[in-house]
Amino acid sequence: MGEIEGTYRVLETPGSRLGGPNHTGISTLEPGQSLSSAMVKTSAKLQEKDLPIKVRLLDNTTEILHVEPKCYGQILLTEVFKHLNLIESDYFGLEFQNVQSYWIWLEPTKPIIKQVQRPRSTLLRLAVKFFPPDPGQLQEEYTRYLFALQIKRDLMEERLPCSDSTAALLTSHLLQSELGDYEEVTDREHLKTNKYVPHQDRIQERILENHQKHVGQTPAESDFQVLEIARKLEMYGIRFHLASDREGTKINLAVSHMGVLVFQGNTKINTFNWSKVRKLSFKRKRFLIKLHPEVHGPHQDTLEFLLGSRDECKNFWKICVEYHTFFRLLDQPKPKAKAVFFSRGSSFRYSGRTQRQLVDYVKDSGMKKTPYERRHSKARIASRPLSKDGPKQSISYTEGSRLPGSPCSSDASFHPGPAADLPPCMDSSRAFVASKAPLAKRSSGPSAEEAEQKAGPPGGSPLLQSFQGLSEDSSQHSNLTSSKSSLNLPPSFQVALSPTGRGSSPLLSPVLGDAGCVQVEEEEETRPKRAPTDKAYFMAKEILATEWTYLKDLEVITVWFRSAVIKEEAMPGPLMALLFSNIDPIYEFHRGFLKEMEQRLALWEGASGAHEKGGPQHIGDILLKTMRGLKGFTGCLQKHAEVLTELEKATRGLKKLETVYQEFELQKVCYLPLNSFLLKPIQRLIYYKLSLARLCKHYPPGHPDSADCQSALHEISEMTARLQSSLLRLENFQKLTELQHDLVGIDNLVIPGREFIREGCLYKLTKKGFQQRMFFLFSDMLLYTSKGVTGTNHFKIHGHLPLHGMLVEESNNEWSVPHCFTIYSVQKTIVVAASSPLEMGKWMNDLSLAIEVAKSRDRPFVLLDSSANGSSYRPSGEVSLEQESEDEAPSSHSPLDRQSQQRANTTMHVCWYRNTSVSMTDHSVAVENQLSGYLLRKFKNSSGWQKLWVVFTNFCLFFYKTHQDDYPLASLPLLGYTVSVPGQADGLPKDFVFKLQFKSHVYFFRAESKYPFERWMEVIKRATNSPGRSSLATASSDKDARTG
Repeated sequence: MGEIEGTYRVLETPGSRLGGPNHTGISTLEPGQSLSSAMVKTSAKLQEKDLPIKVRLLDNTTEILHVEPKCYGQILLTEVFKHLNLIESDYFGLEFQNVQSYWIWLEPTKPIIKQVQRPRSTLLRLAVKFFPPDPGQLQEEYTRYLFALQIKRDLMEERLPCSDSTAALLTSHLLQSELGDYEEVTDREHLKTNKYVPHQDRIQERILENHQKHVGQTPAESDFQVLEIARKLEMYGIRFHLASDREGTKINLAVSHMGVLVFQGNTKINTFNWSKVRKLSFKRKRFLIKLHPEVHGPHQDTLEFLLGSRDECKNFWKICVEYHTFFRLLDQPKPKAKAVFFSRGSSFRYSGRTQRQLVDYVKDSGMKKTPYERRHSKARIASRPLSKDGPKQSISYTEGSRLPGSPCSSDASFHPGPAADLPPCMDSSRAFVASKAPLAKRSSGPSAEEAEQKAGPPGGSPLLQSFQGLSEDSSQHSNLTSSKSSLNLPPSFQVALSPTGRGSSPLLSPVLGDAGCVQVEEEEETRPKRAPTDKAYFMAKEILATEWTYLKDLEVITVWFRSAVIKEEAMPGPLMALLFSNIDPIYEFHRGFLKEMEQRLALWEGASGAHEKGGPQHIGDILLKTMRGLKGFTGCLQKHAEVLTELEKATRGLKKLETVYQEFELQKVCYLPLNSFLLKPIQRLIYYKLSLARLCKHYPPGHPDSADCQSALHEISEMTARLQSSLLRLENFQKLTELQHDLVGIDNLVIPGREFIREGCLYKLTKKGFQQRMFFLFSDMLLYTSKGVTGTNHFKIHGHLPLHGMLVEESNNEWSVPHCFTIYSVQKTIVVAASSPLEMGKWMNDLSLAIEVAKSRDRPFVLLDSSANGSSYRPSGEVSLEQESEDEAPSSHSPLDRQSQQRANTTMHVCWYRNTSVSMTDHSVAVENQLSGYLLRKFKNSSGWQKLWVVFTNFCLFFYKTHQDDYPLASLPLLGYTVSVPGQADGLPKDFVFKLQFKSHVYFFRAESKYPFERWMEVIKRATNSPGRSSLATASSDKDARTG
């Protein structure tokens, strides 16, 4: 029932008379009592009326907070988070048990007394409400510490069932976090008085054995290891809600970041991903899931489950709504307007920040982050004397070493090893915290400025540098406070730092400095590196790394673009069904493959030494299973042409969809042209084929893994041969549509039979002399454009020449300009100059071959309307020297085309700045040379190394903080760069380092071992070196090689 709005009339107090005198009243002060003492008494009485709420924190200490009796839940939540100084607070909530003894979350938007029946006697407890799939998404070490305490609580309450070996391993890391390094007497005494798991006595020896392996591991590293192990468990973050299906079978419902889960016992039997769910609702005790039509068709698209009561059903529905909003939406939905008289259904909405908002808030807020202290056990303090060299269990960060999203240590390595988190940056003389300290809270410490003045380098505050932006070519880098203990930082832990902005030119170096990265000291890591040395291991690791990138690329379509079109309701239903029913199954299949690869590589890496004992050192069985499974998606892959065509038609026909499409392409997550992500599934098959060929070449004939790899190679070769021609057509269509969107002054670029051949920069002779122009060669015509002088980065078409009847000849002597040649066409003659003899040769070869092919056609293609570009017929012998305007010309496209900022790292922009060209064959070669992995990067004049997740695709390096990040921090186009091994003059006596150089821009990258070093050198050389990039003359032989 809605509220009835109305107006209220102020009434006079009974007994008062209108216009009568105001009385000052009668004093109630006792004889000798002052007014101030009376006020103190009154405030004490008012405080007695406050509502005391008992809150149990995650370390099992209890705090009593006083709030007003009628206050809302948000007030109490704010008090708790303020008490703990918790920044990433939206992951947490307060829960309490109702009269039916099941746990309910305290709602922020309702009064406490309306939710809790007896608030004075009810114990509320702080708990993790939203479990992210990866602890690397938690940007605060303090947050990860609280998450580790939640895992500890779940283990004890048997909410996280796992095997004895896993329970022992988790407990050993918790011991390391609380007690420090292993001491048998202390550990045994501690385990006698502290329970971590119900069956602790049975696994105590395993716990102690595992604890011995964690020597030197800091509390932060131990917390991270706990989260890394827990997140891989089936029941991580799962809270059961008893239910039954339509047949009356007892089941358990749960919700996670991916969707609604169905369990039978502790076994997951079904998952309803958020992408498949159309609507969630409840009617009394019935919980209803309505699926999209493409999932189950028009019939049986609504699933029904029966819970114990209406309250239980509504409670689970609310949790689902909150999970969906937190993990899937970019921002929280607007509150529903209240009805004037009547309302139907629940108006419940998630009231906090979404995960995306929370991540952006922590990254971009620039707030001062104060130190905090960690609570530890009495046993260690009482039994172990403090020494200067012992592990320090107190953590105190200075502001200069704790940047947003930045680890404090300046030491890192490639190998995860047993230590996997950030060590505390602390003074070696700091003592332990008192054992009676409450749950680790952020203590009031010095401000950022004070900390920097005391401990920061004279070069300035890293905090200020990180938020004011860093010049990429600057040799000044912020120095992070060094830790005296070495650190092994795993890839999944590094947290993304929001880029300060995009460079307007692709010649600019990546906008990323030391303040946002892990810096590695020059000294070698003292901790031994325990990783396999077999070449096959690094081949498998490369497949895993590129699979991470591939899944992120698919999510651009399945998650981000879907969210954009659904939010704006911009895409017709049939097109949505065609697009997402085609790509969603592929995405889900590869998620399963990725999980298998992660598990196998984890065993191979052998945290427990599996690689030394002859453990599972093979992946052929997984690859064979996957290649056979991919055959079932041949139909989906063959539909990609239809998907691309229909999407292009709809984009050109529907103004709303066109606007959403163009705005989405400008988002950070869409780091490539949008339709290029739709080609990734077929291009991925080419990568599998090449990777399997390398594995088969590496294995000797009798190797146990050789037979499976050979069979897998045979399976994928058959599939790629069947789809090769489709891929070539799709790549051509994708390039034409990309140019259609980016060029100004053309509306009919995508026509049947037209093929893209080359794009690049040439200098055209005009009345002002030779002026830089961008040329585009197709199978039927040659376009030339100029870059607009406005801020939109668009290229405007100045002219087009049909290939039919065209002639090309060299003319260096005639114009006294090097690398010059003349193009004679029916319309006019133009003189152009290339930047080098090699570039001139490529253009002349491709033009000559394209002209020969055009001659064989029955009739020339229909070209652009010549009047639109101001072109006119000119005898072929007369050179065109018309004055060309650099201003953007009006066209029939939408205003968004004229105003929106294009990406500066597209191929055409890079060719413009680097004065080079790229052919369609080069694009095809680039597809075969894509790579991902962690590298250490160093600038020419800097002293430290930065650890980054690097993706090489489309002739460009994209830099991320971790492989979990959704969008790159920066990019470095490599067209024109040379790759080599550093010389003596570079002064880098390190192994596995390669050098990238373009003019004065120099970067050094360091790989972890010989094989990845060779692979990075190989793919960059093949894809970007000018001598290696081919012309149309080699296209046919390259295509034959790809299909062979």
